[in-house]
Amino acid sequence: MKVLMLNGSPRPNGNTAAALREMEGIFLQEGIETETVHVGNKDIRGCVACLKCRETGKCVFDDLVNEIAPRFQACDGLVVGSPVYYASANATLVAFLARLFYSTSFDKTMKVGAAVVAARRGGLSATFDELNKFFTISGMPVASGQYWNSVHGTLPGEAAQDGEGLQSMRTLARNMTFLMRGVALAREKYGLPVKEAACRTNFVR
Repeated sequence: MKVLMLNGSPRPNGNTAAALREMEGIFLQEGIETETVHVGNKDIRGCVACLKCRETGKCVFDDLVNEIAPRFQACDGLVVGSPVYYASANATLVAFLARLFYSTSFDKTMKVGAAVVAARRGGLSATFDELNKFFTISGMPVASGQYWNSVHGTLPGEAAQDGEGLQSMRTLARNMTFLMRGVALAREKYGLPVKEAACRTNFVR
């Protein structure tokens, strides 16, 4: 099994990275392959709603989004980490996720998702909710830990002092591993849930 981890911080070794590394250690213990991709320091533009991806199956902007798409398709779980900026995720990461999820047509049902956030103090739960919405609109089960998945720290490395936060990351990784294995067993025995044809209801007629 494989987990794709996205670091949405512009700092490669900041507190978001520390949280992801804490999870990675558990995944390795459990025999789960991991790959971490640094997104937050890339030049990622937002979606322009050109809809070309519906014709070509990929984003019209050929950058990290198209590079990561096949790895997203191949993984069993996706972890998305971000620092908190104004009670929101890093805008670079949000632009990346919006284009990645919209431009990829493969079925994301039952890939397990987990959001991780880092902040000095506030805005954690708002950012956590924001990131989880990418999973829930795609039929992806959301892994939970023992608290909202977050660590505290201002300067790089300060998250190492947040014992509860790091424990939350370890618990999250164990729970995510359990959930991915459960999904794999259920898929093998029962298959994926039946999908109805999409019913698109507009509010303006």
